[in-house]
Order: sequence, then structure tokens, then C-alpha cells
Amino acid sequence: MNPTEFYNTQLKKHQSGVKTLQKKLLTLSTLRLIVFVLTVLGIYVTYPDFKIILGVLLVGIILFVFLLSKYTDAKHQRDLNKALADINEEELKIANGDFHHREKGLEYQNPTHFYSLDIDLFGRGSFFQFINRTGIKEATRQLAEALTANNTLNIPQRQEAIKELASKPEWRQQYSATASLIQTETPAITTINWLQSHKAFLPKWLKFLPPVFSLVSIVLFGLVAFSDVQPAYLGYWLLVGLGISSMYLKKINQLAFHTSKVKDTFKQYASLLLLIENESFTSELLQNQQQNTQSDHKKTSEIFAQFSKQLDALDNRNNMISAIFGNGLFLFDIKNAYKIEQWMAQYHTKVSDWFDVVTFFDAYNSLGNFAFNHPDYVFPTINTNHVIDAKQLGHPLLKADKRVDNDILIDNEQFFIITGANMAGKSTFLRTVSLHIVMANTGLPVCATSSSYHPVKLITSMRTSDSLTDESSYFFSELTRLKLIVDAIQNEPYFNILDEILKGTNSTDKAIGSRKFVEKLVASKATGIIATHDLSLCDIEAELPQVSNYYFDAEIINDELHFDYKFKTGVCKNMNASFLLKKMEIV
Repeated sequence: MNPTEFYNTQLKKHQSGVKTLQKKLLTLSTLRLIVFVLTVLGIYVTYPDFKIILGVLLVGIILFVFLLSKYTDAKHQRDLNKALADINEEELKIANGDFHHREKGLEYQNPTHFYSLDIDLFGRGSFFQFINRTGIKEATRQLAEALTANNTLNIPQRQEAIKELASKPEWRQQYSATASLIQTETPAITTINWLQSHKAFLPKWLKFLPPVFSLVSIVLFGLVAFSDVQPAYLGYWLLVGLGISSMYLKKINQLAFHTSKVKDTFKQYASLLLLIENESFTSELLQNQQQNTQSDHKKTSEIFAQFSKQLDALDNRNNMISAIFGNGLFLFDIKNAYKIEQWMAQYHTKVSDWFDVVTFFDAYNSLGNFAFNHPDYVFPTINTNHVIDAKQLGHPLLKADKRVDNDILIDNEQFFIITGANMAGKSTFLRTVSLHIVMANTGLPVCATSSSYHPVKLITSMRTSDSLTDESSYFFSELTRLKLIVDAIQNEPYFNILDEILKGTNSTDKAIGSRKFVEKLVASKATGIIATHDLSLCDIEAELPQVSNYYFDAEIINDELHFDYKFKTGVCKNMNASFLLKKMEIV
């Protein structure tokens, strides 16, 4: 399936749906107005016959509520189609490189993390900004954690889950659109903490009071309407109901304060759980997540929807008419608060697991979407031989028509030293290899024609900065980073990627220090790559069989600098700093 064709087709389909539903909404609005006018007119014509007025009013209310229900359903479908149209329009923009306006994920950027700062994982123009499609904040965090987890276990299971979600583009879009329709006010973790810490205040015997009280109210109302009983008795009964409700008013107000903040969260999660429950999955990881939504007696989506309705019912107390007559005649506050507390007592320990399922699918939908958008990428084959054996490996954020791909074959305990002129492609290549490892560990397809991969954790030293706050110099910060690498590889294997280390000292010191550090890594049986401008470092190849030299070249042709960005065996001989200084008339 061609992604661009799919998005264009879906865009036209949902834009057409928005127009059709907009016309339906206009028709329903007109009919509601007509019913309202006819009801008022009917009351005016039949006045003062109370019984006929009551019948006209009842018919008018029933018709109005029916049309309002139809209008609400049509509005939801219109909004859903609009959200789906927006999703497809956005995908087409991103495919053309227009994604720098999207969430950058800077809050997940951690200078002390093993690689996230070095490889443009977060920030403007980052891989996270390019891949993220989450609609729930917790899922956004889970996606960031998946990219930074350095998890080499169960990669095939993640690959199968991502492949399956990639094959369900319409379901994924339905999920994303549904998630976007409700803007939640309260984070899921806050909701869970409140559910687990709430202390019930309504006694169990109150369960029977609202239905009995409501029955008496209905009987009394009938007697007033159809016999000689004075309306004053209904007024006295109303005051009794308000008195009973006031006994619990303060605590119900506190409950309502919290429920008003979480009701949208439950409404959103109920809709998403329904989508998860109704879909068929075959991969082990997705099936396990889906099974976590199962309850003993009913669907989790129904349990959430039930609670959402109860929260809405309590929220209606803000309506003055409902607050007075609803509490005075039917004890609505007590009834709704009791149902909410009983729900919380029954399910408060399970909500966290159900929330996690929704969050998982929202995060993994981004991964499935990435795989769908790149059908020419390949899922790495897991092996026990070469660490990376990739053909035509490229950087996933570079456009295919401008990207130069390279082959790389690196075995366990092998170390590459890469030299090259400025701007020749060394740093881009290091980030390309880094992203291959991160993407492969996450379970994503990589930008290559083939890839055989032995799972390994990644650690890098490519960007180091000084810190005025911590009173640490650039050089000390870099030494701290290198110490982190040395300590890490003593405990378990890591793929080390280093770019021009020891930049904070003089050239002689730098050459000696870099050499000793590479020798230390090789002696520790480390695997990795180091890029450098120091050609003397390449002499290690003759002394240590684990070390191999590679380079990126630059040529000056007709007084112009040319790069081919090809990864070559050997040592670079052409440097371009002096040429660039002259070319830019700096010297």
C-alpha cells in the first residue's frame, strides 16, 4: 500500500464526510427549532387546560430530546471525520519534510543519558518530532522511554507488534482521531492517585433511599396532576429532599470537584478501550495487552463508559434547575455520589492497568505509523554473528533523493577509526549508525535495503558542554562522559560511538589521550566507532587487529569543494579547513 495514495484517498473521503454531516447538523437544528416553536404554540393554544398542556409539553420534550440526541451523534461523527481529515493532511505534510512545528519532546532530553542528546533524538528536527503521533501525554512519555530504553530483549516480539499495527492504518487513525477529540485536564497518574486515596463517606444503606424517595415524588406528582391534592404538598416534599441532600452537601461538593477534573479522562479512555476490545490482533505482544482489558463480567470499555456517565450525571448538579428539583425530588446528588463511590471501591486497583493498555497502544501506534510510512525500510534480522551488517544504510530524516547510503559491516569487539574532511559526512554517519541501533532495539524498521543485527546497547560521546551551574569546564564534562563509558562497558557490552573526543585540550595532549582511550576500549573488548581529525590515531590499526581505518573524502574541483559522502576503507588525505577559510574570505 502506497502511503501517499492512502493518505490522499482518506483525506478526500473524510473531507466529503465533514460536508455531508455539516448539512445533516443544519437540518437537525432546524427541526429542533420547529419542535420548540410548535410546543410553545401548542401550550398557548390549549391554555389553561393543564392536562392537555402537560401532554403537549411531554410530546415536545420527547421530540426535542430525540432530535438533540441525533444532533449530538451527528456532531460527534462530524468532529471525528474532521479529526481524521486533519490526520491525513498532516501526514502528507510530514512526508514532504514539514514537521518542525510538531512537539519537540525537549522535556525528555537528558544530557546524562547514554545517547539521547548526541543523536538528535529530541528537539527541533529530531527523530522524536518526526515519529511522534501520540494523543495522550502518558503515551508521549512512553514513546520517549521506548526510544531511550536501550532495551535489547524481546526485539522480535516488538517487531511483530509494529508490523501488525503498520498493516492497520485505518484502525490506527480511528484510534488517534478518537484520542484527539477529548482534551483531558488531569494526567492519568493524578486520576489513579485520587481513585486509590479516596475515602468513601456515604453509608451503604443510602443505596435504597434515592429510589424510594423518587417513587414517592412521582406518586405525589401524579396525585397533584390528576387529583385534587394541593401542589403545596409537592413543595413541602421538595424541601424535605433538599434537607436530606444538604446533610452530605459539603463532601459531595468535594467529590464533584475531583470528578469534574477526571470525567473527560474516563470518557476518552472508554472510547479507546472500545476500539482495542473490538479489534482482532495476532501478534503476541498486542494480544497480551488486549487481554489486560478483560474483566470477569463485562467489557472494560463498558465499565469505563458507565463510570463516565455517572461522572457526567454528578456534573449536571451545576445546573440550577437540576440542583433544586433533582435533589429535592429525586436526591440526585446522593444517588450519583453513591454510585461513583461504589465504582471506585470496586475498580480503583484495576484502573492503572487499564490506563496502561490505552497508553501502550497510543505509543505503539506511532511506531506502527512510522513502519507504514516507510514500506521500503527493513526490519533487522536478529543474528548472533555480526553486530551490524547493513546494506545501503541511510539516515531516516534525510530525503531519499538527497541521501547517500553506505554499507557497514562491524563485528563484535571490532573498532573503526573514521577520518575525513570537514562536512564530509562523518558526524552524519555516526548518527546514522546510532539511529540504526536505537530503531532496531525499539523494534522499528531501519533505513536500509538489508540489515542483520546482533542486539547491543548504545553509548555515545559526541556533544559535551560546560556547566556554569555545576562549575564544570568543558574538558571536565568530557572526561566525566568518558569515565561513564569506561565504567559502563565493564558491566555489559555496549556499542561505543565517539566523535572527536578530548576537544578541550591542546593537540598533543589530545592525540596522546585519544590513543590511550581507544587502546583502553579495545583492551576492554569494546565495539564501536570513533571519528577524528587526528590522523596519527590511525596508526593504531597496524598495532591492534581489532582496529580498522575508514574515511570520508572531499575533493577540490575547479576551485569548488565536492563531497561524495561515501564510506571508504583507509585514511583520509584531503583536509579542507584552509581551503574553506580562503573561500569564505576569512583569511
